[in-house]
Amino acid sequence: MMTESKAKPKAKGTSSASQLLRFPSSVKRDPAIEVWMHEHSGELGAIAQRWFEVMRDCGDDVRELLHDGHPTACVADAAFAYVNAFKAHVNVGFFRGAEIADPEHLLEGTGKFMRHVKLRPESQGDATALMKLIETAYADMKRRLKAE
Repeated sequence: MMTESKAKPKAKGTSSASQLLRFPSSVKRDPAIEVWMHEHSGELGAIAQRWFEVMRDCGDDVRELLHDGHPTACVADAAFAYVNAFKAHVNVGFFRGAEIADPEHLLEGTGKFMRHVKLRPESQGDATALMKLIETAYADMKRRLKAE
């Protein structure tokens, strides 16, 4: 006999903030990211560098590190976005992308939390909308940290 599974109610006092990806080792400027950028100096690397600079410029509290082999931006120690270069495209990813506003429907992915935007040299999409997504992810993470 098959039974329906019921979702457990959230425990009182818990929040999605407790599920943040935290990196206490993040720093203002990580030399490993400069090495990564140098190693990805082609067309795709230039795209990744451009969007990582946008992440860095979000605020004075942005910290960074190389996580899983790609540049990751944090608000203090809480990851909010990353870039990664592949063979034919660059991902600009968001650690809580499933929960941020995406009015232009740029985000791809089906994971519980993460989403990304794929950029290709021949098709870099709507730069204004992507900039807004990065700013939204940064502001969202600031709110989450403040709520802790």
